[in-house]
Amino acid sequence: MATACSTGLDTGFATLDFGQIVVLGLVQGVTELLPISSTAHMRVVPALLGWPDPGSAFSALMQLAALAAVISYFRRDLGEIAGGALDGLRTRRFTKGPSRLALGVVLATIPIVIAGIALAPLLNRCGSPLRSLGVIGAASLVMALLLAATEWLASHRRAAEQAGFRDFLLIGLAQVGALIPGVSRSGSTLTAAMGLGFKRAEAARLSFLLGLPAIALAGLKEAWEIARAGIDAHAMALLIVGLIAGSLASFAAISGLMRYLERMSSWVFVVYRAGMGIFLLWAVAAGWLA
Repeated sequence: MATACSTGLDTGFATLDFGQIVVLGLVQGVTELLPISSTAHMRVVPALLGWPDPGSAFSALMQLAALAAVISYFRRDLGEIAGGALDGLRTRRFTKGPSRLALGVVLATIPIVIAGIALAPLLNRCGSPLRSLGVIGAASLVMALLLAATEWLASHRRAAEQAGFRDFLLIGLAQVGALIPGVSRSGSTLTAAMGLGFKRAEAARLSFLLGLPAIALAGLKEAWEIARAGIDAHAMALLIVGLIAGSLASFAAISGLMRYLERMSSWVFVVYRAGMGIFLLWAVAAGWLA
């Protein structure tokens, strides 16, 4: 059995059993693509059940499950973006349609890559203070307030095709907030996109497409780090089972979210996040959770 910390990497998942991994894989898969923070749930659910913290490495690697779901669901969009990128490179113009979105994906990824490299030692180390339940509770509450503000004040009229380079960069800057557990990558980018006036479902579409490289880079980087850490066969089997469960849950989550936002507002997520934030801050202050 691998230790909870292998060469300084937080690999607490290695202390779990297969049943626990399936549960956490399903939770991770659903919450990774909903604007409610998967990292928060990876800390809260085990704490409530009395299980060990699966660690930041598990949360990051499980993004590969979300990656598979996003690629599968948006395969047509991604095909158009790839074609637009090739056309833009050929003509040296990225001003229209898919070619503009292709460049937008690059612009939106730059901020989180820079911030992720700079903060990696703090984010991935064992016992990182950023994974404390107090930080997660505060982040959840702040994001609930920001999402409520955009739901209340934004116009919700723009289509994704109207997005410009300023929009891409601002959404990319918002994505940096996802490095703080409790903020949520999809939550921060969805909030930013809605704040810029995009329709709810269109904002979600932009959130997923612009965040795809960040999801891929985070998952692949963690896979490389885990491989270097030399985890044993049991721990590797746990990861594979978790990835399978997470992939199935992620596809169901993205499909459900897109259908939901086409007809409904995001207030249900505001209420959920505010409730979770208040509960966590109270539980930590009362000494019930640590």
